[in-house]
Amino acid sequence: MKNSLNERRQERGWSQQHLADALGVSRQTVISIERGRFDPSLPLAFRLAEVFGCRIDELFDPRGDGAQSS
Repeated sequence: MKNSLNERRQERGWSQQHLADALGVSRQTVISIERGRFDPSLPLAFRLAEVFGCRIDELFDPRGDGAQSS
């Protein structure tokens, strides 16, 4: 699943470890989600959206093509 976590994290100047600490997960989990190797659980997806101040569908594209729905 395509996501914008890396870009959003870097825009804020956060390290992967900073984000991991904010989420209560390991840095490896953040790396895996950013690279699309791991899809987060629904509770983790909600925490990600809360940390970034947006909706889940603004972070993740289930189609994986990066296109936004209208």
